[in-house]
Amino acid sequence: MTVLTREVLESSSLADLHALAGELAVDGFRKLRREQLVDTILERRGGAGDDEEQGGRRRRRRGGRRDEASSEATTISVPVAGDDEGDERPARRRRRRGGEDAETDAPREHGRSDRDRSDRDRSDEAETEGTVEGVLAITSNGSAMLKADDGTEVYVSAGQVRRCELVDGDRVGGPTRSPRRSERYPSLVRVETINGRAADETSTGTRFEELAAVRPTELLAIESEDPTVAAIAYLTPLGRGSRAVVVGPHAAGKTEALRRLAVALRGIDGLELLPVLAGVRPEELADWTDAGLQPAVALDLTAGPDARAKAIDEVVERGRRIAARGGHAVLLIDTLDGLGDGAARRILAAARKLRDGGSLTIVATRETPAGGESTVVRLDAALTATRRFPALDLAGSGTLRPETLVGEDGAAAIAKARAELA
Repeated sequence: MTVLTREVLESSSLADLHALAGELAVDGFRKLRREQLVDTILERRGGAGDDEEQGGRRRRRRGGRRDEASSEATTISVPVAGDDEGDERPARRRRRRGGEDAETDAPREHGRSDRDRSDRDRSDEAETEGTVEGVLAITSNGSAMLKADDGTEVYVSAGQVRRCELVDGDRVGGPTRSPRRSERYPSLVRVETINGRAADETSTGTRFEELAAVRPTELLAIESEDPTVAAIAYLTPLGRGSRAVVVGPHAAGKTEALRRLAVALRGIDGLELLPVLAGVRPEELADWTDAGLQPAVALDLTAGPDARAKAIDEVVERGRRIAARGGHAVLLIDTLDGLGDGAARRILAAARKLRDGGSLTIVATRETPAGGESTVVRLDAALTATRRFPALDLAGSGTLRPETLVGEDGAAAIAKARAELA
């Protein structure tokens, strides 16, 4: 517990005050003036309303010097939830000695002595009430909320997010403790697993671009009763780390095929699906949610190319971080049309299989190939319009080096089937 006085709060930076207000769930704190923000923090923590303190503050505003009695400021205790190394914000502390000011800075990383931290760690361990696993959502102040599989929401401190380099969509597990006074949610005591692996095994100091990439060799075992999806899985196989584009003219059924492919991919263990709807019709968004697929980003037709490219890049970065830590992410994008060949190739280039690591697979829709794809799935608008499925254009579809995914015999079987169906 860190004890703060009004003097400490008033001498803290505005960024530190905003961080405290965010931890205390103060609504609209960024719109408050410094004095109002200090008062609100004190009130929220039960430290305001002291007549002597209020009087001392009023005398200080008039330029008068507070007497010694009024300098005994009301103190507040701000709990730090669920961080084994602490997540409090540093505050500049002012002490009066012999009429002179002496300033000390709280440690920027830990904010307390090792002994205090050890005591707090033992307290957290004693309060542990069970373990939880769920998907992480980062908040604007750097902390996060973990939505457990049973629907429970658990607070994850900003220190844990930074230390473990967590990103939106990470699947995180660890022990929790019950809420303390004035806390709204249970807190994660420590991060034990990230995307199904031990936390200490997933940290990486190497940039994603510097990790060695290899050809995809692990087939995505897609199973579906939909004839077009089944044909895609057999005739144009996809692997972990593939970069694929579903192409075809207007009304060829690209969005429908991508959504049904996403449903099939959802049945494969160990994949983190990241659907991105960039410039779709409003009713198409409803189709995705009705199918149980929650898009990571959803932009309608009014979004411009810059907004769409930025949104896609943000989700690509999430996928890269998951892959760098040994996880497997699949980014499904509808659509890359309107971004230009250069932007489309840059997005597709992020897909890869990392040597001895994870993978980022990208499957996107576009009217024409962008270049650099490892798999092209071309749909035939005439077949789609007449409801003749599968609606693949076999002459324009294919996977580079399919033998790396299905072996020489599998590649020969695909070639034979294509010849018979052509």
